[in-house]
Amino acid sequence: MTERVVLAYSGGLDTSVAIGWLGQETGAEVIAVAVDVGQGGEDMDVVRERAIACGAVESVVVDAKDEFAEEYCLPAVRANALYQDRYPIVSALSRPLIVKHLVDAAMYHGATTVSHGCTGKGNDQVRFEVGTKALAPDLKVIAPVRDYAWTREKAIAYAEEHGLPIDVTKKSPYSIDQNVWGRAVETGFLEDIWNGPIEDLYSYTSDPAQPRDADEVVIGFDGGVPVTIDGKPVSVLQAIQDLNERAGAQGIGRIDVVEDRLVGIKSREIYEAPGAMTLIAAHMELENVTIERELARYKRGVDQRWGELAYDGLWFSPLKRSLDAFVDTSQEHVTGEVRMTLHGGRATVTGRRSTSSLYDFNLATYDEGDSFDQSMARGFIEIFGMSSTLANKRDRTVAGE
Repeated sequence: MTERVVLAYSGGLDTSVAIGWLGQETGAEVIAVAVDVGQGGEDMDVVRERAIACGAVESVVVDAKDEFAEEYCLPAVRANALYQDRYPIVSALSRPLIVKHLVDAAMYHGATTVSHGCTGKGNDQVRFEVGTKALAPDLKVIAPVRDYAWTREKAIAYAEEHGLPIDVTKKSPYSIDQNVWGRAVETGFLEDIWNGPIEDLYSYTSDPAQPRDADEVVIGFDGGVPVTIDGKPVSVLQAIQDLNERAGAQGIGRIDVVEDRLVGIKSREIYEAPGAMTLIAAHMELENVTIERELARYKRGVDQRWGELAYDGLWFSPLKRSLDAFVDTSQEHVTGEVRMTLHGGRATVTGRRSTSSLYDFNLATYDEGDSFDQSMARGFIEIFGMSSTLANKRDRTVAGE
């Protein structure tokens, strides 16, 4: 039986060229797998046909938008996943989903190898390969761009020589990755970190400086899951898409960051994630209302570690699974609604309500109806500060004061 390679196929120059090149270099049949995570752009039927025209023996397109939203984006919302406290791991979330479908295709078609188009500088090579090894340790991996110094110039020459049906003349100055959770832009003039971003970079968001009327939205959650927008039931995917449109129209979700890549270098990235940033902001506010203080304090550390693991490509790791279990239990009472004003590049919380709220008006108020017994405070302060008081007394004695 002829060897088979399953290729993560985007439809672009590098992976289109990789189909013929992999067949030529390995003698294997190539199966192209394209996973639709809401990246937009070309029609996926066109992508499927292009893979066949470039020499693939099979071309598989998976509509995974709902799966991506429910099994990858939703956990990120519940974990308030913001890498370096800034951005919602746009690309990292899609990689384990793509890996899962690559491995499934390899098992189904009897392939011994999977392939991807990542370079040796980025995080994605790690995400693809660590994920593959976690799910199918016996599969081999080939990365033509990294392993064989496959430059764009070589790819263009190969495409022209073999008459591949792809546009090899148009070259964007940027590297762009996008899905329903957001959009990432890098390279080009952005590599000089003093250069400011320009409007041409953006696609998911409008200029927040342009005057426009504010938009008010009410997001409903049930157990940490967004279930309604302005009282209308929505799926997770619909919630993201709706807020991408509405928050994006207000310029919300633009992020300009110098991030720490897993491989040890820093890179400058421009992100757009209007729906993601709005949902996370609303979810965090509802947690403030419904999660007990000590659990909330501990969860903030869990959230940070969860985001780091997802960013680092350790989606299928034991620690990630255990943190998932913790996050799941923490969401038991995260039910209610958050009202937000979307305007001028900001999603501002203006109201929150929940049947599971820990906010007690009668305890919090300073007006008539105050039920808090203030006489308890003096003794509480004495006991709470006792260890610090004793330690400081000891230090003064030792110092001879």
